[in-house]
Amino acid sequence: MEGGSKTAEPRRLVVVFGGTGFLGRRVVRHLLARNCEVRAASRRPERITSMLEPDTPGLLSIRADIHNEPEVAAALEGAYGVVNAVSLYVERGKETFRSVHVDAAAQLAGVAREAGIEHLVHISGIGADAASSSTYISARGAGEQAVQRAFVNATLIRPSVMFGPDDAFLTTLVKLVRFLPVCPTFGRGQSRLQPVYVEDVGEGVTRVLLDTPGAAGPYYEFGGPQVYTYEELLRTVALHVGARTKLLPMPFALWQLAARISEYLPGAPLTRDQVALMQNDNLPSPHVPGLKELAIQPTPMEAVLEQVRGQE
Repeated sequence: MEGGSKTAEPRRLVVVFGGTGFLGRRVVRHLLARNCEVRAASRRPERITSMLEPDTPGLLSIRADIHNEPEVAAALEGAYGVVNAVSLYVERGKETFRSVHVDAAAQLAGVAREAGIEHLVHISGIGADAASSSTYISARGAGEQAVQRAFVNATLIRPSVMFGPDDAFLTTLVKLVRFLPVCPTFGRGQSRLQPVYVEDVGEGVTRVLLDTPGAAGPYYEFGGPQVYTYEELLRTVALHVGARTKLLPMPFALWQLAARISEYLPGAPLTRDQVALMQNDNLPSPHVPGLKELAIQPTPMEAVLEQVRGQE
């Protein structure tokens, strides 16, 4: 009505599965910054107190096991959108790559469709390939296909390897070059990758969900501003932390053997699937929209290295 008071637009409700994870909690924060109401869904909602500020306006932490269909349905009630940021890097018992990245992801997508959810964003990864011999890589690829069958208009987001102050990637590299006099490289260190800042990915997910649903296509691939070979990456990290480590090429066969042993250690610092990922380039396709299309300037890795170094 002309001259009358304007009715405030209702806040969109978004459910983030895996909302306490490395990427998930960033997605939560960026959604909250856009005045969304957010349900951070996790099997362990008590973790919200250490991962996020529990009293943040608009944030609700709820228990929802992505394997449990009734819990998933309850979590989605009344929601506009949903983000599946659940990930698994080491199989343990019933928690397998297929059960998480294929079966649970497909179930979430199907329940979301039945609930009338407007927009589903599914986090995958560059290199996902259902035909791969790696169980992790093939599950990622099969999961994408299953999600698209269950929720036709789902948006898939494939980040390159993500880095941040509390990651398991850049932090590990800093420790390796600082404390090892000789640092082994994957093969001859010529595999190329384009590391992307986790905060940029979180903002990208938010913009895809709220600003451009379906506008640029069903896929996005996110990479950072620079392409490195693995050797160049190690040398860059060493330079910024003042380390003088020497690099030693190590055949992938030896890496696979080391990873097989590592998988039995607490936290599995290295897995065979991680080694498999390093055997191929991990670069976003120039033919798929990415951060540029979302008007996001990617953050250089060097800008975060000092934060990582300060956490040691």
